[in-house]
Amino acid sequence: MRSLAIACVAACSALAFSGTANATIVTVFDSIPGGTADFNSTVTTAGGTPLSEQLLYGDSTYADFSLSKNPYNSYTQTTGYLTDIGPAGTVKGPAGDSRPSGVTLTFTTAINSFGFEVGDWGTCCYPSALYIAFDGGAPIQVGLSDGSNNVYLTNGYPAVFVAAFDDSGSFNTVEFWGDGFGEVLYAGGTVRYALLDQGSLPGIPEPSTWAMMIAGFGLVGSALRRRPAEIMAA
Repeated sequence: MRSLAIACVAACSALAFSGTANATIVTVFDSIPGGTADFNSTVTTAGGTPLSEQLLYGDSTYADFSLSKNPYNSYTQTTGYLTDIGPAGTVKGPAGDSRPSGVTLTFTTAINSFGFEVGDWGTCCYPSALYIAFDGGAPIQVGLSDGSNNVYLTNGYPAVFVAAFDDSGSFNTVEFWGDGFGEVLYAGGTVRYALLDQGSLPGIPEPSTWAMMIAGFGLVGSALRRRPAEIMAA
């Protein structure tokens, strides 16, 4: 069962009166094979080209990006080495204090689509959330485990693929972190990324329909944490 959420996070008033492209955020949370397919499909549907780079033991510098923490861990369920970014802090949530414990990727050329693999996550310390942020911006929640659901298994192991897209612009840094204090958290494997044209992601409503959409679906502020089936049923 795949999770692919789409949400528009621009201000309602700006959408109603602006002729510019609306900002759309898309998140992916799935098993590694399913998430990889979701990422590639989203990029190609928006007219982009998905790129990828497999992380290697101890290497922090690659052709298109560098990492703030080297990868040293390997699991057969993932497609490359992983960086240990065990959450540190005391306050959970997107405004909590665990963000500095994560990993930062700095890209040599701009992107606005990013995803990779997460290993050994969601096994304790609930609730445990995962976040991605572009260029130091607002956190985008890309995963949440409460101990009873939302943990995909890859070959029987809690290994998942997460991704975020933001077609409001282009960015050179990506942060990833979690807030399950006390749990182990590894991330990396194969890094997947792309640059999409602004406003090219699917599911962007016309500005004139936004008052009805906001009232009916409650997208702003909540849709990033809702599954597609919940959005459809709202």
